Amino acid sequence: MLTLVLTLFGTVLAPTTAWSKDDPAAGAQLYTVHCTACHGANRAGIPPTFPALTDVAKRLQPTQIKEKISKGGGLMPPFSQLSAQEIDNLASYLAK
Repeated sequence: MLTLVLTLFGTVLAPTTAWSKDDPAAGAQLYTVHCTACHGANRAGIPPTFPALTDVAKRLQPTQIKEKISKGGGLMPPFSQLSAQEIDNLASYLAK
């Protein structure tokens, strides 16, 4: 009986994969909060100090974009406080 209860309880609490899909809309919100001050609302930046992000997916691979977000580089600070899912969402938004 205990095994059945634990099995059923574990099934209810087991994470679903639906949450792990990239969410560009959530990424847009994160961009507004964390990136707009330097890169602008339209992602045009102020080159060369703050590069444009309008075509970042043409210049960097998704893993490179995610690494830049989490670790920073140059004048860009690291955003290590963001979760992996938030970084995925932000990278997904930037790839649009």
